[in-house]
Amino acid sequence: MKVLVTGGAGFIGSHVVDRLQARGIEPRIFDLVPSPHHREGDVDTVLGDLCDRETALAALAGCDAIVHLAALADVDQVTKDPELADRVNVRGTHVLLEAARELEIGRFVYASTIWVYGDAAGPEAVDEDSPLGLPKHFYTATKIAGEMYTFAYTELYGLEHTILRFGIPYGPRSRPTAVVAAFTAKALAGQPLTIAGDGTQSRRFVYVEDLADGVAASLVPAAANRVYNLVGRENTSVRSIARTVRDVVGDVPIVHIEGRAGDLKGGNVSGERAARELGWQPTTPFAEGVQRYVDWVTDEAGMPRVATVSSTDGSAAAVLRQESAEL
Repeated sequence: MKVLVTGGAGFIGSHVVDRLQARGIEPRIFDLVPSPHHREGDVDTVLGDLCDRETALAALAGCDAIVHLAALADVDQVTKDPELADRVNVRGTHVLLEAARELEIGRFVYASTIWVYGDAAGPEAVDEDSPLGLPKHFYTATKIAGEMYTFAYTELYGLEHTILRFGIPYGPRSRPTAVVAAFTAKALAGQPLTIAGDGTQSRRFVYVEDLADGVAASLVPAAANRVYNLVGRENTSVRSIARTVRDVVGDVPIVHIEGRAGDLKGGNVSGERAARELGWQPTTPFAEGVQRYVDWVTDEAGMPRVATVSSTDGSAAAVLRQESAEL
């Protein structure tokens, strides 16, 4: 089996490539740049713009399935350039769907996000059948649009699909702007960890290697035309993130500043369907995942666990605005 992984050079995509190889599945990377996480020649790679029809057709040629991860996901970028976000996230998805239809690809796996549930809260966990509200952010709007396009191609043309709504991924190879990565960098520099508000805002994090296992598991026949939440076992508050990073890295202060209007508290999202139908459950506790990430950062940089204070200043309020960028 050969699977095209769009965005396969990136944070999540590179781990998906690794997991596919571990399962005996042949991946092909489709990205703008070569993967910095794989040696040249180890993974079949096509470089180019996913919005270009001919390039997309060439990338998909000979593949049995596509895992579509590529997207403009940094919410600051999306806010600054919604036209580009629309082109990449919506138009790019449509180009790939049309290419998959033309080449009669067996499965289209679309990476969405639990942010499509908005700020759903309450005693009952939201699941894949919960209604989706109107999105508050353009990034979320583009992901919902991608879901709708994918559904439509199944209804109109019979293209088999699977939609995966990711929790907030963290771990090795993460972008430095993600909240766990940003807190880690500040702690390693000996800087205070700054939290906007009381820090009770919670997110359903998922360790990236666990997430990649879930993506690979979704290629089974039972996942055809199904939607799955791939999430961690429990919500983790921003305050808990800061405390965990401090426990792993070293003793730095945690400082609270005024909260921001419109900050989502986070909902309780169920991952039971993935456990029941795919046999997938996350296995990495949050603290262990943070430990692995810190070990990776310090090994990559060749730096000690606790660094001296940096002259670089940064506000975690700005950092927290980035956290939904991780799908």
